[in-house]
Amino acid sequence: MEEATIAPEGSGRAVQHIRTSVAVAGGGPAGLMLGLLLARSGIDVIVVEKHGDFLRDFRGDTIHPSTLELMEQLGFIEEFLNLPHTRAPRLNAVIGGERITIADFSRLPVRHRFIAFMPQWDFLNFIVGKAGQYENFRLLMTAPVTGLIEHDGRVGGLIVETPGGAIEIAADLVVGADGRNSIVRETAGLEVQRFGVPTEVLWMRLSKQPGDSTETMGHAGSRQGFVMINRGDYWQCGYVVRKGFFEDIKRQGLEAFRDRVAEICPFPRRRLDELASWDDVHLLTVRIDRLKRWWKPGLICIGDAAHAMSPVGGVGINLAIQDAVAAANILIPVLLSGRAIADDDLAAIETRRSFPTRATQFLQRMMRIGRKKDDGRNVPADSEKPKRPPAIVRAIMRFPLLAHVTGRVVGLGFRREKIET
Repeated sequence: MEEATIAPEGSGRAVQHIRTSVAVAGGGPAGLMLGLLLARSGIDVIVVEKHGDFLRDFRGDTIHPSTLELMEQLGFIEEFLNLPHTRAPRLNAVIGGERITIADFSRLPVRHRFIAFMPQWDFLNFIVGKAGQYENFRLLMTAPVTGLIEHDGRVGGLIVETPGGAIEIAADLVVGADGRNSIVRETAGLEVQRFGVPTEVLWMRLSKQPGDSTETMGHAGSRQGFVMINRGDYWQCGYVVRKGFFEDIKRQGLEAFRDRVAEICPFPRRRLDELASWDDVHLLTVRIDRLKRWWKPGLICIGDAAHAMSPVGGVGINLAIQDAVAAANILIPVLLSGRAIADDDLAAIETRRSFPTRATQFLQRMMRIGRKKDDGRNVPADSEKPKRPPAIVRAIMRFPLLAHVTGRVVGLGFRREKIET
């Protein structure tokens, strides 16, 4: 990595210039996994992250069997599973008072047949620690992307702002892995295809008490859904409602909100008094979208920057990591050969990951909260009219063995990637 500092004419502040092979925007699961894979193959890579740390609550933190297999391939699995986590060998739900298994991982053709629930900051810090062992890996924190370097229609680097001043990072390839609100894809002018999902998830913490179940569990009522994730010493709970509900209920007050949650929450009503203010409730707007084309010359987007997922199945992190592995498998031989990265290489990454993305999003759209009216519109998630469970769930209720099929789809995805380099 080459560095130089130049003071622009008429400027009182120096701009630092860095040269690297690959510049990755976004220090999330996709960006850091790609950075690790590139660095271990001897390729210079810089990952830039806009935040100063990874300590943000209620982010995706479901590590699926597909990702655990990658940890196994990398030789990290024993150390990785020593980190604090809880395990779910199956995903269960209570629907209309009936307990069913939605996804069963017990027959997967892998060694680790469970989902590991682990705080995302622990996962990311673990990957950073492994990548940091390579001299050709560099991570810049508190470095939001402010622009792209472009020449003759080709992206040639990133512009980031840091506490020490602006940095221009020239690179052979820029990777946009900066999430569903990607600055990279917006700046690059990549077109997004959006699919309406009229729901929101309100995340909150509730204490874990003696006598509580230890299972991660979903509860579906006639008007809303409730998810409980076992975090060891507390419950991470998600209340699934129609879009706009949060603003409506805030006008009614916190007590009214607690009463609404109590209708579906299996805990005693008094435990909801732990929600002392609206600061204890965190809003996630459910979004499903994908880029019509993931790349332009010199740039490729992966993970949520290429395709935002709903929280259904917790597949977002794992799909993003699979993108990173596929990208590494295609890019590393090119970069090591000294050949310039061609548009065909970038298109090959999109082609490789397009089917699992589309198939997963199709499945998630089928799992929407709400049912179809005759006019094709969705009934809001907390409509007063009862609704039936999605067709997939009804099929599992009728044929329980289908839980093994959904277990494979959720646990391994529609196309599982293996590290080839």
